[in-house]
Amino acid sequence: MKRIWFNRWFSVAYHYMNMIRNNPYGERFELYGTHPNIQHMSLQACDHAETEPVLEGFEYVEFCLSFCKRHRIDVFIPRLKMLEIAKYVDLFDQIGTKVMLCRDTELMENLMEKDLFYESVRGKQIVEIPEYYVVNTAVAFKEAYESLTSKGLKVCFKPTNAEGGMGFRIIVEEQNRLEELYGWVNLNITFEQAYEAFSSQETFEDIMVMELLEGNEYSIDCLASADGELQAAIPRRKEAGRLYLLEDVPELLEISRRFAAEYRIPYVYNIQVKYNNGIPKLLEINPRMSGGLYITCLSGVNIPYLAVKAVLGEAVAIPVPQLGITASYVEQPIVLMTSEAAQPELEKSI
Repeated sequence: MKRIWFNRWFSVAYHYMNMIRNNPYGERFELYGTHPNIQHMSLQACDHAETEPVLEGFEYVEFCLSFCKRHRIDVFIPRLKMLEIAKYVDLFDQIGTKVMLCRDTELMENLMEKDLFYESVRGKQIVEIPEYYVVNTAVAFKEAYESLTSKGLKVCFKPTNAEGGMGFRIIVEEQNRLEELYGWVNLNITFEQAYEAFSSQETFEDIMVMELLEGNEYSIDCLASADGELQAAIPRRKEAGRLYLLEDVPELLEISRRFAAEYRIPYVYNIQVKYNNGIPKLLEINPRMSGGLYITCLSGVNIPYLAVKAVLGEAVAIPVPQLGITASYVEQPIVLMTSEAAQPELEKSI
């Protein structure tokens, strides 16, 4: 029985562990998980869970190596500190643990810093990139904003190294603050508000000031072999509310093939694009399982399990994805633990 470890992950790792466990071949796995919060949702699907220490740099890599040795881990699926782990992946090879990540550390560094990756894509005829500027002063922010708006573009900004939607804001001409107090929390901010905040410091961490893409947004979940050969690419369109559409979009499949041919990212990754005026433009690439991958797997392609098989070097037939599926999700209550006081009542109810 193979042992698989997820280090500190998002809550959706709960789904990915269960997908590996409930694979179509009935293959058995032993699942390990760690997180600083032992009650974190991602750990509820584990066979074994431990509290993860908060460490930086090589100290964290040493913790990972020790964990893999102690539990004889066969496959390590990291999310936290992927770049640091990639730098020392040979040490995991030496102890017999296979790691599900991209070993190309230069590429990983570019993927972590969105502006670096944009520049690596520019001119390669893979996909269009949005117009943008990288700034770290209020003066440069003002100049970038004025340059973009002079071209008739709406503007947004986000940190160059943010994960997901962290730090993303849309610049609007005006706000009705009272209306917003009574409405939903949103990402809007006026130029004046942003400029005032940025002016509070002489310099700040790099942000990308860029054109706002207003069309359909897609996540393309990709499955690849160990050498980066694309095996499946499934576009998932974000709709209103919690709706998603698994859609056959030849243009996006071709973009996925071009990315795979150029960058050879192994195992699992996610390409995010958004349309503007009918043109798909790159948002980012995540070299890991995406937050919405469990929706994509409704296509009939169990990507977490197939990626594990790829890491282990074991061939498995890749099913043809079923597209044209509209999907959503709902919350489901899960009991994390039962106090001793409640135990007798629980036994009576049974």
